[in-house]
Amino acid sequence: MRIGKQDEPYSAICTSDAHSIRVRGRDLCGEVIGKVDFTSYFWMLVTGTLPSETQKFFADAVLAAIAEHGLVPSVVAARMTYAAAPEAFHGAVAAGLLGCGSVVLGSAEVAGRFYAQVVAAGGDPVPLLRELRGRKAPVPGFGHPQHSEGDPRANLLLRLAAEKGVEGPHIAAVKAIGAALPETHGRSLPINVNGAIPAVMLDVGFPLNALKGISLLARTASLIAHLNEETERPIGFIMSGAAAKAIQYDGV
Repeated sequence: MRIGKQDEPYSAICTSDAHSIRVRGRDLCGEVIGKVDFTSYFWMLVTGTLPSETQKFFADAVLAAIAEHGLVPSVVAARMTYAAAPEAFHGAVAAGLLGCGSVVLGSAEVAGRFYAQVVAAGGDPVPLLRELRGRKAPVPGFGHPQHSEGDPRANLLLRLAAEKGVEGPHIAAVKAIGAALPETHGRSLPINVNGAIPAVMLDVGFPLNALKGISLLARTASLIAHLNEETERPIGFIMSGAAAKAIQYDGV
């Protein structure tokens, strides 16, 4: 039974033979290993071309910005999974990544798509913001439970974008949204890191459909660090016990 489109059986990422491996048209051993840093290699894998110096700079910056933020849900899930299944390091990493969604970690993709909508609408965010307000939906990329006066990571990324002269339509959309919030929502909200990341990355040429990959790649590094610490200083069951104490039973 045919399921889905089946008439284009091609991939342009990697091929190999008995003597060589080619990735995006480059010889892995002759042109990549020892010659291309991992951030550039990541960009090349996703886009097919090596990044410019500016693109690499911002890819490095956003990966560092989003990798670690303490015992967030993805980390808690990973450490508790590892505590329960210490033989499955890879499963614990996967557990941490599976929660990359519209609220935590994966929200950069949601914000990026919203900014792209604002750009496509000519740069005026007001109708889209009113639509969000009408259905009581959050404003993608704005607000933070801890950094109520402004996410320092977001502020730095936007400042670097201004200094490097890469402000484009998506950063302009972010600024327009921030300016319109008092009118549409009755108050200002600070931009958070998952708002700054897509604005900056889209303006330097990273593809919209791969935005979530930035958060996944960065957080994987953090999860490995937390799981390594879990092997030496385990807290997974401490967190599990704390959760049990914190939640009151209210059933029959």
